[in-house]
Parts: sequence; structure tokens; C-alpha cells
Amino acid sequence: MHAAERAGLGATLIWHEAPHRLADTLHDMAAVFGPDRPAAVARELTKRFEELRRGSVSELADFYTQTPPRGEITLLLGPAPEESASADDLDATLTSLLATHSVKDAAALAAAAAGLPKRVVYARALELANQKKD
Repeated sequence: MHAAERAGLGATLIWHEAPHRLADTLHDMAAVFGPDRPAAVARELTKRFEELRRGSVSELADFYTQTPPRGEITLLLGPAPEESASADDLDATLTSLLATHSVKDAAALAAAAAGLPKRVVYARALELANQKKD
């Protein structure tokens, strides 16, 4: 996952690629972004022989290694799947934030980062803060 994705900025990425480099590009993308990332290869858009092939990056890489494409290629890479934060990750984040922030601020920051409801994270932050006092 890249920095923009870690910051919560998920988007479909689009490239125009030369046909003779498509298979290599897809293999590189599988190595960088993960082999199961959804992708699509569009060929000859808006023309008579328009074609669209969808699949995972690794499936498309294998297909275009065996079947070299022709024409103008547009390559689309779907956004990274959202990762759910585990309870241990949340506790570690909250513990770190509680060292320098109030319970309210730590909960708000952790909730935004994890994509969880503030009230749930606040309740856990209170538990952790009370455990630390004991």
C-alpha cells in the first residue's frame, strides 16, 4: 500500500501503456500493488474493435503474457481494499495517542484513522486511560 492509500485516499489509477510493455507493466504492478488488486485493460476505446478485460492484476498479467495486445491501451488499477483495524492495532494507536493527547482528542484521532465510530473508540480510550491510572 502506498502513502496516499495509507492516508485514506483510495482511487482508481489510470495509465496509457504501449502494447509491447503491457505484460511487463502488469507483472510490475502485481509486485508493487499486490497480485489480487482489481484491474482492467481497455483496448481501442471508442473505436470499432473496442475491448475491455477485467480481472486481478496477476490474471491480466498472465493473459497478456500469452496474448500480446495491439492498439491503444488504457490500464486501470482499482483502489486498494479497505483494511479493517484489529483491536490490537486500535489499542496500540490509542495508547500512543494517550501519551500526548487528552482522551477526547486521542479517541477522535484514532476513530478518524481507523474509520470507526467515535463513541466506540472513546469508550475504549477511557478503558485504556483508566487501566493506566491503576
